[in-house]
Amino acid sequence: MVGNAQRRQGSAWNGGWIWLGGFVLLMTTNMAQAQGNVALSPEMQRVPAHEAVEPIPLDAVRHFLRDHRVVDDPAALDELAYVVAGHDRRIISGPGDRIYARGELQHGQRYGLYRVGDRYSNAATGEILGLELIGIGQALVERSVNGIAVIEILSASQEVRNDDILLPLEERELVSEFMPRAPDRDVDGTILAVPGGVRFIGRLQVVALDRGRRDGLETGHVLEVEQQGERVIDPRTGESLRLPGTDAGLIMVFRPFEKMSYGLVMQASRTLEVGDRILNSRRGMALR
Repeated sequence: MVGNAQRRQGSAWNGGWIWLGGFVLLMTTNMAQAQGNVALSPEMQRVPAHEAVEPIPLDAVRHFLRDHRVVDDPAALDELAYVVAGHDRRIISGPGDRIYARGELQHGQRYGLYRVGDRYSNAATGEILGLELIGIGQALVERSVNGIAVIEILSASQEVRNDDILLPLEERELVSEFMPRAPDRDVDGTILAVPGGVRFIGRLQVVALDRGRRDGLETGHVLEVEQQGERVIDPRTGESLRLPGTDAGLIMVFRPFEKMSYGLVMQASRTLEVGDRILNSRRGMALR
């Protein structure tokens, strides 16, 4: 097991967590100088089982990846193909119906149908971080006449409307990518939103984060959630004081974009909320 972990980390083994039955082994290295050579010796430390991160249910993440995308620059929305009308002037259409669209579309190719969702922005600076697109179905381009494509709706979870977006389908394999690990850089951000509009968050829910690839986040990076401490009044001075924050959970990034990311709540010791702080874990990470 250690050999596999070493290969994943590269030639320099800096320690890690390995789950063995009812406890977790924290592998560390002692460096001893002997005749000019450096000797590495692993040590083991027992960690309570309840501190280990539960297995990650990839099926739920696959579903989310299929149905959610983010456009980094909302202005780019004007360049995407879109529905202009339904057959026989229908306002809404469904599977088996034909619709008409404009934009760059290839004959015989399948496309995803998307609807514009939330616009994400940085609460402190007002910077637009991304525009959410929610998948509502799939369609096939049959032919094009004078720049207008005739399209058959193959499947739909919602009714298809005018101005819905068409994008090429994405295929994403989630096998070796999901190796939870600490970020290489310091990260300090917040939980931006919960897709679907929920405010209170628990384990296995997907959340939007206001940090992305430009901040050093990659698939598999794990961040700690810190809830803001309460405000109290100093009994002697009367000052208003903010108590230190409380560790509340762990989030793993599974889809980073340039300015923001989607993450999965892997652990929650209390109910998380939009606005909670995310940062590098201060307590190490254990995987079951």
